[in-house]
Amino acid sequence: MKSKPTSRRLITTGAAVAAAVAVWAAAKGVGTSLKQPAGGSGTPADLPVGAVVFVSAATALLGWSVLALLERFTPRPGRIWTAVATACLLLSLSGLFTGHGVSTVNRLGLVLLHLTAGAVVIPALALTARRAS
Repeated sequence: MKSKPTSRRLITTGAAVAAAVAVWAAAKGVGTSLKQPAGGSGTPADLPVGAVVFVSAATALLGWSVLALLERFTPRPGRIWTAVATACLLLSLSGLFTGHGVSTVNRLGLVLLHLTAGAVVIPALALTARRAS
Protein backbone atom coordinates (compact mmCIF):
# COMPACT_ATOMS: atom_id res chain seq x y z
CA MET A 1 0.00 0.00 0.00
CA LYS A 2 1.33 3.40 -0.97
CA SER A 3 1.74 5.80 1.96
CA LYS A 4 -0.13 9.08 1.95
CA PRO A 5 1.71 12.31 1.14
CA THR A 6 1.08 13.61 4.67
CA SER A 7 2.99 10.77 6.32
CA ARG A 8 5.82 11.07 3.80
CA ARG A 9 6.00 14.80 4.44
CA LEU A 10 6.10 14.28 8.20
CA ILE A 11 8.90 11.75 7.74
CA THR A 12 10.73 14.24 5.51
CA THR A 13 10.46 16.93 8.18
CA GLY A 14 11.86 14.56 10.80
CA ALA A 15 14.63 13.43 8.46
CA ALA A 16 15.62 17.03 7.74
CA VAL A 17 15.86 17.74 11.46
CA ALA A 18 17.85 14.57 12.09
CA ALA A 19 20.25 15.31 9.21
CA ALA A 20 20.83 18.89 10.36
CA VAL A 21 21.44 17.78 13.96
CA ALA A 22 23.87 15.13 12.67
CA VAL A 23 25.90 17.81 10.87
CA TRP A 24 25.84 20.02 13.98
CA ALA A 25 26.96 17.08 16.14
CA ALA A 26 29.71 16.14 13.68
CA ALA A 27 31.03 19.69 13.80
CA LYS A 28 31.05 19.54 17.60
CA GLY A 29 32.73 16.13 17.40
CA VAL A 30 35.67 17.53 15.46
CA GLY A 31 36.00 20.48 17.81
CA THR A 32 34.14 23.16 15.85
CA SER A 33 31.44 24.99 17.74
CA LEU A 34 29.29 26.42 14.96
CA LYS A 35 28.60 30.12 15.30
CA GLN A 36 26.18 32.42 13.57
CA PRO A 37 28.00 35.15 11.62
CA ALA A 38 27.53 38.55 13.23
CA GLY A 39 25.83 41.35 11.40
CA GLY A 40 26.71 45.00 11.92
CA SER A 41 28.97 45.50 14.93
CA GLY A 42 27.80 42.42 16.85
CA THR A 43 29.81 39.37 17.77
CA PRO A 44 29.15 35.86 16.50
CA ALA A 45 26.86 33.77 18.69
CA ASP A 46 27.05 30.04 19.30
CA LEU A 47 24.53 28.05 17.28
CA PRO A 48 22.70 25.87 19.82
CA VAL A 49 21.23 22.54 18.79
CA GLY A 50 17.77 23.81 19.69
CA ALA A 51 18.06 26.48 17.01
CA VAL A 52 19.14 23.85 14.49
CA VAL A 53 16.10 21.72 15.36
CA PHE A 54 13.69 24.64 15.27
CA VAL A 55 14.93 26.21 12.04
CA SER A 56 15.22 22.94 10.11
CA ALA A 57 11.72 21.86 11.22
CA ALA A 58 10.20 25.28 10.55
CA THR A 59 11.81 25.47 7.11
CA ALA A 60 10.59 22.01 6.14
CA LEU A 61 7.07 22.82 7.35
CA LEU A 62 7.10 26.12 5.48
CA GLY A 63 8.20 24.26 2.36
CA TRP A 64 5.37 21.78 2.87
CA SER A 65 2.92 24.70 3.07
CA VAL A 66 4.23 26.23 -0.13
CA LEU A 67 3.96 22.87 -1.89
CA ALA A 68 0.37 22.47 -0.65
CA LEU A 69 -0.51 25.87 -2.13
CA LEU A 70 1.17 25.01 -5.40
CA GLU A 71 -0.79 21.75 -5.54
CA ARG A 72 -4.03 23.70 -5.35
CA PHE A 73 -3.24 26.30 -7.97
CA THR A 74 -0.65 25.02 -10.44
CA PRO A 75 -0.62 22.11 -12.88
CA ARG A 76 2.98 21.06 -12.11
CA PRO A 77 3.57 21.71 -8.44
CA GLY A 78 6.59 19.41 -8.13
CA ARG A 79 8.60 21.25 -10.75
CA ILE A 80 7.68 24.67 -9.48
CA TRP A 81 8.34 23.58 -5.87
CA THR A 82 11.81 22.33 -6.80
CA ALA A 83 12.71 25.60 -8.51
CA VAL A 84 11.37 27.78 -5.67
CA ALA A 85 12.97 25.65 -2.95
CA THR A 86 16.33 25.58 -4.73
CA ALA A 87 16.25 29.37 -5.12
CA CYS A 88 15.48 29.73 -1.40
CA LEU A 89 18.35 27.39 -0.52
CA LEU A 90 20.76 29.44 -2.63
CA LEU A 91 19.53 32.64 -0.98
CA SER A 92 20.08 31.12 2.45
CA LEU A 93 23.64 30.24 1.48
CA SER A 94 24.37 33.80 0.36
CA GLY A 95 23.49 35.06 3.83
CA LEU A 96 26.24 32.94 5.37
CA PHE A 97 28.91 35.00 3.67
CA THR A 98 27.71 38.48 4.62
CA GLY A 99 28.39 38.37 8.38
CA HIS A 100 31.76 38.63 10.05
CA GLY A 101 33.68 37.15 12.95
CA VAL A 102 33.62 33.46 12.01
CA SER A 103 36.27 31.24 10.51
CA THR A 104 36.24 29.63 7.09
CA VAL A 105 35.77 26.24 8.74
CA ASN A 106 32.73 27.59 10.56
CA ARG A 107 31.27 28.96 7.32
CA LEU A 108 31.83 25.61 5.61
CA GLY A 109 30.05 23.87 8.49
CA LEU A 110 27.08 26.20 8.13
CA VAL A 111 27.02 25.68 4.36
CA LEU A 112 27.04 21.91 4.92
CA LEU A 113 24.21 22.30 7.42
CA HIS A 114 22.06 24.17 4.88
CA LEU A 115 22.92 21.87 1.98
CA THR A 116 22.20 18.75 4.03
CA ALA A 117 18.74 19.93 5.08
CA GLY A 118 18.03 21.07 1.52
CA ALA A 119 19.20 17.75 0.08
CA VAL A 120 16.65 15.98 2.27
CA VAL A 121 13.70 18.34 1.93
CA ILE A 122 13.76 19.43 -1.71
CA PRO A 123 13.67 16.08 -3.51
CA ALA A 124 11.57 14.31 -0.87
CA LEU A 125 8.79 16.89 -0.92
CA ALA A 126 8.92 17.12 -4.72
CA LEU A 127 8.27 13.38 -4.92
CA THR A 128 5.11 13.78 -2.85
CA ALA A 129 3.63 16.47 -5.10
CA ARG A 130 0.17 15.85 -6.50
CA ARG A 131 -1.15 17.51 -9.60
CA ALA A 132 -3.78 20.22 -9.20
CA SER A 133 -7.30 19.10 -9.97
